[in-house]
Amino acid sequence: MPSRPKKTRRALSVTSLIDVIFLLLLFFMLSSTFTKFSEVALMTSGQGDSVAPSDRTVMFLRLNGDQMSLNGQPLAPDTLGSALQTPDQKPPSVLISLTSATSAQHLTDALVILRALPDLSLTVLDPT
Repeated sequence: MPSRPKKTRRALSVTSLIDVIFLLLLFFMLSSTFTKFSEVALMTSGQGDSVAPSDRTVMFLRLNGDQMSLNGQPLAPDTLGSALQTPDQKPPSVLISLTSATSAQHLTDALVILRALPDLSLTVLDPT
């Protein structure tokens, strides 16, 4: 009976494995996004206002999910800044009311817009 030739095992090459790992690493690095988180500064109550309440124009902003209304009138988020400009040049005082459909992101988006307005007084009402 003829003997079979012995099979010799080749050494495993890890070069292709390293290439695959490098390509995966490159793919995940290039496909991921790195967002910059920013803070929205809020002041707590109890410090008193520098402007008397009678010297302010009081406005009521209601946030209901991604919809908002100012003094009962529906409002698009991109027009919020211009809608708060008062003709009598009094600094606005804005009361913000939240519904259960309003997420933290919706509130933050509104606060970022409002933060750009000078001499604005904000009060976020308790949703309960």
